[in-house]
Formats: sequence, C-alpha cells, structure tokens
Amino acid sequence: MKKTNKKTTTVVQSTPKQPRPSFMRRIWRFVWHRKWWILLGLAILVAIKLIFVGAGADKMEYATVRITRGDLRQVVSATGEIQPVNTVNVGSQVSGTIDNLYVDFNTKVKKGDVLLTIEPSVLQASVDESKASLDSAISQRNFAKNEYERNKMLYDEGFISRAEMEQSLTAYEQSEQSVKRAQSTYDRAVTNLGYATITSPVDGTVISRKVDVGQTVAASFQTPDLFEIAEDLTKMQIETSVSEADIGVIKEGQPVTFTVDAYPTETFNGVVRQIRLSPTTTSNVVVYTVVIDVDNSDLRLMPGMTAFVTIIISERENVWRASNSAFLVRSFDGILDDSNGATPKTHLVVLRDDELIVIPFTKGLSTATETEVISDELQVGDVIVTGRVGSGAAKTSSGPNPMRGPMGGGRR
Repeated sequence: MKKTNKKTTTVVQSTPKQPRPSFMRRIWRFVWHRKWWILLGLAILVAIKLIFVGAGADKMEYATVRITRGDLRQVVSATGEIQPVNTVNVGSQVSGTIDNLYVDFNTKVKKGDVLLTIEPSVLQASVDESKASLDSAISQRNFAKNEYERNKMLYDEGFISRAEMEQSLTAYEQSEQSVKRAQSTYDRAVTNLGYATITSPVDGTVISRKVDVGQTVAASFQTPDLFEIAEDLTKMQIETSVSEADIGVIKEGQPVTFTVDAYPTETFNGVVRQIRLSPTTTSNVVVYTVVIDVDNSDLRLMPGMTAFVTIIISERENVWRASNSAFLVRSFDGILDDSNGATPKTHLVVLRDDELIVIPFTKGLSTATETEVISDELQVGDVIVTGRVGSGAAKTSSGPNPMRGPMGGGRR
C-alpha cells in the first residue's frame, strides 16, 4: 500500500488595527472623566475673585508726585564765541608794495614797534615834487613882496597911481596863499611817506596776518586790513545771543559757567558785563547780545572757541521741590469730599500715613522741570496727590502705592 502525506494549511485572518485617537479627542476624554473636579476648581476661583474684588472695591488709589529736598537752580543756556576784549585791526593809508615784514602770527608787540614797511620810492618822489613846488612858490612870494614894497614907496612919493600899487599888493597876497598851498601839499607828502612804515598802535599779540612780502596794497577806496592785534589775551569775553523770552531775567553781574570742546571735563567761570540794547532778528526770533567777561590768566582759552554758556539766574539750597506736574490740579473735586475753602493755588493735598492732609503752601523758584514748595507743614515722605485712580471713598485707611498712576514719579 502507498502512504499518502497530507499537508494541512492553517489560514490566520488578521483583525484591522484601530486608529489612535487625536490629540483634541484625548483632551476631551480627560476633561469629561474629570469634569466635576474642574467645575469645582473654577467655582473656587470665582468665589476667591468675588471675595477679594468686593473687599477692595471701596479702596481708593491716588495719582501722586513725590516731593523731595534738594537744590534748585534757574539758568538760561546759550552759546557764544570767545574773543579778546579789545582787538585792533591795523591797516594802511597809502598804496604800494610791501617791502619788509617784521612780525608774524603770535608775535608779541609793543606800542610803536614796526610791523612792516611799504616800498617808499613813489612816496619819496611825491615828497620831492611837492618840495620843489614849495620852493617855487616861496620864490614867487619873495618877488611879489619886493615888487609891492617898491610900488608902495613910489606911490607914497606920487610917481605911480594907486591902482598900480594895489595891483602889486594883490599879487603879493596871492603868492602868500600859493606858498601855504604848496606847504600843505609838501606836509601831506611827508606824512604819506611816514605811513609807509606801519607801527603797532597798542601793546598786544598778533593773532592774524593777512599780507606777505611783495604783495601790493591798494588803499584807493578803503583801508586794507594788514594785521589783527589782540591787546590782552588774559582778558577774554563771550558774546552770546539770548532770546527776548529770557532776556528779562538776565542782569549785569550774574555768575556764568561755561564749557568748551577743547576741555570737555572742565567748567570755566565768568560774569555778565553788558546787555546790549541793539536787537537782531534771526528766523523771526528777536535776540539780544549778552557780553560775558572771562579770566584767561592761564591762556588756555583761545580766540574763536565756541562756549556753551549757562547763565545762573537764581539758586536755592536744601529746599522742598516737586515736579511741575504736581501743580496742574485745577480743583480738589474727586480728591476731597469737603475742601473747606482750600484751593489748588494756595493749598496742597498730601498723602501722609495713609491719610489725606491739606496744607497751605507758596510757590518759590521755578525751573523748566521743578518748582520750589514753601511750607512749614511738609514732612519727609509726603507725596502730593494730583488725582485719583479707580472709585470709592476719597479717604481710605489702607495705604495706596504712592508711585501709582500716570502722574506719579520722582524728580525729573
């Protein structure tokens, strides 16, 4: 018999894989299975909020400005140029070519020292010509004089007529005038020759030289400037422009501080010497020139430096001061239930130990940012109330934050 091998095949049928729940579905299942706990937590939060909001509903918060003690200084700022107190421009009254030059920049000179000479040949020729004219006029005068004396003798003896004698007298008088004219011409020529030598009119320092040897000087229509001499560089001045809005507070003798770019870490001092009454208009702004005296004994300040000037109008030391925003209150409505006749112009509302106190005051020195507060009732730690934040009673027993509110703040 034949054996037959039978193979048995087992078929396994697989079950389809279920998709994984989405993220939002998982969150929803988590919330759904724990909904009672979540609702309970929300209820507790709402209760806590209602309790605390209800407790603070009656609290009042105030907008305040800090008041401190310190120094105040009212100033006017400007800029100006440092210049010598007295500067002399040396020119020439005659024309010609510069022959010799004896000084240069920064040369110290004395009064009468020769600065330069102009080639004198043309001027010397004018002197010689005028001298010859003078000699000729003198000769004519002498001849006319002798002629007159002879005719006078002849007239006295009756040999000539009176008309001839008077004619000789007139010729003599005219010759005298000719001599005077010739003398004047000669003197002017000699003087012009002397102008060919330019001398220093003052003691000082040459700060500018505008000519060189060989240059032609033409003085036909105006006097050309040759040198600029500063009389004393140890005494300088600043000419600064102040607008008409600030000129009313500036007085002679007020102290001044200023800085220059050459010495940025140093401050120099000066004094207002003069307020010039001649105004100028720049971009429709009327300005006045204020002259400031400066001591330059160490010669560090040089002509032409730009000075950043601060004119000190008034100073106060160790006074009560507050930001100008503290005085913008128009009334005490909403701050005090009953002001009892107090007005913001004469009284301040300050917060002290969590209570509102009304105190009288007077404004003192004012600057662009701060104002002096004059009052004998102010204490350290007081803050000025300028308004309220929120709603409720105007007076509270709980202490608000003294710096809260848009107007709160210290010194600006």
